[in-house]
Amino acid sequence: MSAPFRDMRLPGAFCVTMLEPDDFEFWRDQARAMVQCDVPPDRVAWSDPSVARDLFAGGRRRLPAIPPGARPVRASRAFVQLAKSAICHSDAARFSLLYRLLWRLQANPRLLEDGADADVRRLEDLAKAVRRDIHKMRAFVRFRLVEEGDEEHYVAWFEPEHHILRANAGFFVRRFANMRWSILTPKGSLHWDGDRLEEGPPAQRSDAPAGDPTEDLWRKYYASIFNPARLKIGAMLKEMPRKYWKNMPEAALIPELVAGAQARESQMVAAGTLDMGERPSSLEAIDKAIHACRMCPIGLLDNHAVMGEGPQDYAKGFSGLMIVGEQPGDQEDLAGRPFVGPAGQLLDRHLERVGIDRRSAYVTNAVKHFKFVQRGKRRLHQSPTSKEIDICRFWVEGERALVQPKLVLAMGASAARGMLGKTVSISRARGVPHALEDGSELWVTAHPSYLLRLDGPARDEQSRLFDADLLAVKERLAQLVQA
Repeated sequence: MSAPFRDMRLPGAFCVTMLEPDDFEFWRDQARAMVQCDVPPDRVAWSDPSVARDLFAGGRRRLPAIPPGARPVRASRAFVQLAKSAICHSDAARFSLLYRLLWRLQANPRLLEDGADADVRRLEDLAKAVRRDIHKMRAFVRFRLVEEGDEEHYVAWFEPEHHILRANAGFFVRRFANMRWSILTPKGSLHWDGDRLEEGPPAQRSDAPAGDPTEDLWRKYYASIFNPARLKIGAMLKEMPRKYWKNMPEAALIPELVAGAQARESQMVAAGTLDMGERPSSLEAIDKAIHACRMCPIGLLDNHAVMGEGPQDYAKGFSGLMIVGEQPGDQEDLAGRPFVGPAGQLLDRHLERVGIDRRSAYVTNAVKHFKFVQRGKRRLHQSPTSKEIDICRFWVEGERALVQPKLVLAMGASAARGMLGKTVSISRARGVPHALEDGSELWVTAHPSYLLRLDGPARDEQSRLFDADLLAVKERLAQLVQA
């Protein structure tokens, strides 16, 4: 490895050749040494390895030793955070800008507070552009399935504007930890085998597959969730620029969907005025009707409706409690029963802990179909929209009218909206009764799936609150039954 400092043709000047275009640690070490050796910015040239190498070939001279007693280099946390982002920018002048700012910070530690300073504004612009590029990569990378013997390998092609591949590696490892994948770009590549991440050389578009069989399903899903009433072409192009479209299977549908948006919007308006008919007179009729319901995009997915279950006859053990969840999950969809997956099992443990027999309650969901997005063989949960919850409210209200509970426990924001017809804050709504129009009471708490996403003290605290809510429901239900 060559020494980073070399003579320039100007007396007393230096050239630093960066080892990697995004190596902040290397830049920081060289910059700190030069500041302590009192090398002013106009006597340093930085060579970007992604643009040009050996810019000032010539004799060699090492940087003088740092003088004894040299003052430590000062840099605020805000500068370091901005510099870590800005160094990933593709602007070849970024290293010089960073060193110039570091040099000026030694005399003016509050320099970054000067929003009118040209160097400060440029630093913020670079960091902002890098953050935007990172966001675009996370949003628009599309993996294609490649069969390799008995193994599945997912490969994606992406063309970042800046040197963000390493900065995004952790995100994709965490997001797709169970997949074997590769991300190919003109600036380098990443390869994850489920256990180890490796970097590779730059690639070409032809190295990545053009498509795979799962894309038809993805296009079907995208077409089903496309809402013509909310179409804003300018905003869409700003968030999803055309240059990314070629790597996104759903983008091929955009011209057709935009062209037919007005007609679809008219159909939706007409559908909104449709009378859904008389409310079914039995739970069996509701079960049959929700299996045929296609009033929202969730019903168009490859899933099954999940009906509520449990007693509704007080003489046969019904306690008067109706528990309403948000929507079926993957396991509930496959089993055709509510709360049989991990969240349901956690609910059972909490109910047992406070002394509520789940077998005495009627258990159902605010939304009757499982909403998901396909990722390889996995179906990833998606939250229903307010519109989708409101459409399904017709069915859950039908269940409530037939079951006639004395107390309804809604778990999660979607369930609360399904019962109240409006969005409420769980933290504000929990712990107190809410009167329903039929004389029963609604109580609101968190959904057990929320507890599953927590760990450590946060989970302990939320579990304690969940138990407190269930205990309050048990005590209030006893009062209502005796009244």
